[in-house]
Amino acid sequence: MATIEILNQSLANQIAAGEVVERPASVVKELVENAIDAGSTQIKVEIEEAGLQKIVITDNGAGIAADDVERAFERHATSKLYTTDELFRIRTLGFRGEALPSIASVSELTIETAQTGKKGKRLYLEGGEIVENTSAPARRGSTIKVEQLFYNTPARLKHIRSLKTEISHVTNYMNRFALANPSISFEFYNEGNLLLKSVGNGDVRQAIAGVYGVNVARKMRAIEAENFDFKVTGYTSLPELTRANNSYITLIVNGRHIRNFALTRAITAGYGSTLMIGRFPISVINIEMDPLLLDVNVHPTKQQIRISSEDELGQLIKEVIHETMHQEVRIPGSAAEETRSAPQPPTEKTEQMNFEFRTEQRPKTSFAFPEEKPKDLQNEPPQPPLPEYDPAATEYVAESENDLEEAETSSHLTHRVDEEDSALALAETAERKNYNEEATGQFPELEYIGQLHGTYLLTQNAEGLFFIDQHAAQERIKYEYYKEQLADTGVSMQELLVPIVLEYPSDEVLIISDHLDTLADAGVSLEPFGQNSFIVREHPTWIIPGQEQDTIEEMIDFFLEQKNLSVGMFREATAIMMSCKRSIKANHRLSDEEAVALIEQLPQCENPYNCPHGRPVVVKMTTRDLEKMFKRIQDSH
Repeated sequence: MATIEILNQSLANQIAAGEVVERPASVVKELVENAIDAGSTQIKVEIEEAGLQKIVITDNGAGIAADDVERAFERHATSKLYTTDELFRIRTLGFRGEALPSIASVSELTIETAQTGKKGKRLYLEGGEIVENTSAPARRGSTIKVEQLFYNTPARLKHIRSLKTEISHVTNYMNRFALANPSISFEFYNEGNLLLKSVGNGDVRQAIAGVYGVNVARKMRAIEAENFDFKVTGYTSLPELTRANNSYITLIVNGRHIRNFALTRAITAGYGSTLMIGRFPISVINIEMDPLLLDVNVHPTKQQIRISSEDELGQLIKEVIHETMHQEVRIPGSAAEETRSAPQPPTEKTEQMNFEFRTEQRPKTSFAFPEEKPKDLQNEPPQPPLPEYDPAATEYVAESENDLEEAETSSHLTHRVDEEDSALALAETAERKNYNEEATGQFPELEYIGQLHGTYLLTQNAEGLFFIDQHAAQERIKYEYYKEQLADTGVSMQELLVPIVLEYPSDEVLIISDHLDTLADAGVSLEPFGQNSFIVREHPTWIIPGQEQDTIEEMIDFFLEQKNLSVGMFREATAIMMSCKRSIKANHRLSDEEAVALIEQLPQCENPYNCPHGRPVVVKMTTRDLEKMFKRIQDSH
C-alpha cells in the first residue's frame, strides 16, 4: 500500500471544485448567492462564451474588508457561520466557505472589493494562487471576474455541453434568482446582449412578468396560507396556462431556490382534475419557516434540503391551491384570444353591433340518456351548486396592469410595445375585467343551438357562442357522481339474487387477496371461493342495474393494473376510469332532448369547466371575436 500523505492545498481545492463547480452556471450561482448575502440591491452578471471565457459579477453589497480578502480564498473561510448551533439556524445562502477557493482553483480570478468609506483591495489569482495584491477604488461592493474557467483541468471541459446548453443553465439560475428576490434588481448579459432585467421593487408579479412575460403574469393567481410552522405565499397559473414539464415550478424556502419532488407533486395535486394529465402549472411558491425545521447541509449545491413535517407542508400547499383554483371561472376564450401575445394597434371606434341569434327555443326537459347509447344518467343524483364567486378576489386593477407593462419592457423575453399598444392593452384588460365583474362565477345559462360533427354542442347566450365537448361534459358529470359514491364509506349495499363468481390467474389472486380491505372500502366485497376464484354476494346500490359484473370487473382490473394504490387514490382513479368508459364518445349523434338534458345537468357539477383529465368542457367565442372575423370591427394597419 502506498504511503499516506496529506493533500496539498491546491489539489484539495480542485477536488472540492469538482463538487461545487460543475459548469459555468455553478460559478454564477455561487457568486450571485454571495452577492445576495452581502445585502446587494443591484447585481449585474455578464458572461462570454457561456461563461467559459469570462464571467463578471458586480454588486453594490457590503463588500469585504481589505484585511479579510486574502483569507476569503482559504478553504472553509466564512463570515456566516461561527458555532455548531448556527449550523442548524442557517439564514444565508452560502456558509461553507468553499465557493471562492474552489472557483479560484480552476480559473483565473480577479476580485475588487471595498466597504463603505474604506480602502478597497484587488487580488488576481491563477489556479488558486495569489499573483497580484494591490489596492482598489473605495467603491462599495464587489466585482469578481472569472476567466479561462477549467483552463487547468482540461478533463472537466470534456463534460461541458454546447454553448447554448450552458447559456440556458445560466439563464435558468438568473431567472430563479429574480423570482426569489423581487427586491433586487438583476441585469444579465450574454456577449453584451441583455437577456434579463428585473425591476427590483419587491413586487413578485412584476418579477414574473420580467421573466416569463406580461401575458403569463396576467394569468397568475396569488396564494397565501399559513399554519403554526409554515407560511406559504406566491403565485400560480390558471389551469389553462401550463407547460409540458415541471421546470416552470419555482420553490423558494427561506429565500433559497430548491428542488423537491414531494412539494412539486403537492402543487399539481392542488389543481386536481382541472389540470390536464402530463401538464404542469407555472408557479412561484415562497415558503417561510423556522430554520430549525430544515437542513440545507445535505448536498454540496444546497439545492436539495431536508424539511421537517414535509407532508404537512405539502398538504398546506395543496389545499391553498385547490381553494384558489376552485374560485375561478374557467371557460377558455377563442383561440385568437388565447394566443394573442401582444396588444394590437388601436382601432377606429366602431358602432357595437347588437344582433340576435334567431333560433327556435328548445324545450327544457329532465330527459335521461338511454341505457346503451349513450350511457344512463337516470340514477345519478343532482350535484351541489357552484360556490359563490368574488371577482374582486381574482382580478387585477388597472394600475397593476400598468406595472406589468413596465416589467415587460425591461426584459428581452417579452414583447416590447409602444405607448399606444400599452394603452390598448389596458383598455382590453378593463373590458375583460368589466365582463368578469358582471359574471356571477356560476356556470352561464346557455341556449342549445345544435350539434357539430356529432361531437360538439353549440350553445349561445348574450356574450357569444359556446362550444361544449359532449364527451368531456358527460365525463365530468359521471366522474363527480362516481367520486361521491365511492367516497361514501357508509355506502349501502344490495344483495345479488345470483352471486357473481370471478376467476383470476394465481399471480393476480395473490395481489387481490392482499388488498381485499382496500377493494372493500371502495364497495367491492369479495370472498375467496376455491383456489383461483372469488364470489361477489352484494354490490353498492349506485351501480346501474344490469351492469353489476361489468362494473366490478372494471374496478378490479384497474386495481390490478395500478397495483399499490391507497384507498383514496383507488377511489379517485376508479371514478375517472369509469366516467371515461361510460360516457358518450365523439361522432355520436344526440337528439335535441338528449343534448338539452346534458347541458342542464352540467351546471350542477362542482366543477363544470374541466373533464377529470383536465381538458376543457366549454370553450367560448365572444360576439366581439365574431365581429372581428366578419370585419364588422376592423384593425387599423
